[in-house]
Amino acid sequence: MKSDAELQVLDRDIILKTQAGLPLIAEPYKQIAAELDIDAELLMQRIRIMQDDGRIRRIGAVPNHYRLGYTGNGMSVWDVPDEKVHELGEMIGALDYVSHCYHRPRFLPDWPYNLFAMVHGRSREEVIEKAQKIADLLGEHCRRRDVLFSSRILKKTGIRIGG
Repeated sequence: MKSDAELQVLDRDIILKTQAGLPLIAEPYKQIAAELDIDAELLMQRIRIMQDDGRIRRIGAVPNHYRLGYTGNGMSVWDVPDEKVHELGEMIGALDYVSHCYHRPRFLPDWPYNLFAMVHGRSREEVIEKAQKIADLLGEHCRRRDVLFSSRILKKTGIRIGG
């Protein structure tokens, strides 16, 4: 049985071992556990505890859309009624070509948009077609819109702690 201080050190070591990504093998957690000289069950238990208390918010894939051939990526921005923004955002965020969708404040008079949805496509034309589908779904709730195309990737990682 490890002390609380030992578990805190272990938790930090687990984060250091996993923060840059999991090994691309069938059982990555077994490899990490072996590297930390602990049992895989203890590793999984500590990860669950860190997820439950919020130290780890999520574990997931971070695809590089450019490397997957999706080079026409664009942030679509929408001016929709504030009282409908959450309902409409959930509908748009559920589309399979939208990777993330969120509510942002307007900055009037220059920036009237309050709903953002990242649309992925293999060309700018494809993104524009998909943005039109979103406009069709929004119907009368779409007052203004635009698509801001990506020109480069600025960040594709989460926060990192030092060793």
